[in-house]
Amino acid sequence: MLSSFKKHKFLFEELVKRDFKKKYKRTVLGMGWSMLMPLFTLLVMKIVFEQFFGRNMDHYTTYLFCGNLLFSWFADATNQGMLSLYANAAIFTKVNVPKYMFLLAGSIQTLINFALSVIVFLVFCALDHVDFTWKFMLLLYPTATMLAFNLGIGLVLSALFVFFRDIDYLWRVFLQLLMYGSAIFYTIDGFSPKMQMVFCLNPVYLHIAYYRNIVLYGIVPPVSAHLVLAAFALGSLLAGAFMYKRYNTRFLYYV
Repeated sequence: MLSSFKKHKFLFEELVKRDFKKKYKRTVLGMGWSMLMPLFTLLVMKIVFEQFFGRNMDHYTTYLFCGNLLFSWFADATNQGMLSLYANAAIFTKVNVPKYMFLLAGSIQTLINFALSVIVFLVFCALDHVDFTWKFMLLLYPTATMLAFNLGIGLVLSALFVFFRDIDYLWRVFLQLLMYGSAIFYTIDGFSPKMQMVFCLNPVYLHIAYYRNIVLYGIVPPVSAHLVLAAFALGSLLAGAFMYKRYNTRFLYYV
């Protein structure tokens, strides 16, 4: 796979550039939307939920921002990944190139958007008087595992979408359920221990919790938390690789 990637490195770079330009084509603010959209979403969520969940919580807006930041990245990456094969069918049906390149390029493009949003997030943390410590460097770890997790889920979804267009509608419904189940605007402290364990089965919530522990509480998660994030990332990648290896030759007949 590595040798194949090196061979098609130029194609990969051009796909990343194309996806990035396409996202902001014919917009006045361009990349500025990557920074403004998280703020607009945060403002709406703050207005709606602060009176219900944030009255007795310090730095509630930053708490919201953490949740929305990670969930928005997951939703954007998986939605784009799901359509990656179908949208690029005109290329790989005529040219023999690794099909995972299209999804990988899209994942990098969403990572760039996420990085721009993180810059806004860090500025907001400073304005909210959040203490910056060396522990912020540890945020690179959940960022890396989230990238791998997004990539794996995208591989699975893109393969399924080729065969079943209904996946698009089902995934949108699932994302709505996942949003409410990721504790973006509320805490899980009021739930029973069993329900809290259910939340820990949600990899998106676990990544959000990692960010919040570092940013808001200055707590480094235990080794077990790091292993769980790595397990979700690896499991996701293996599932995606399995789908591509098994159905790679059949994609051409369904796009």
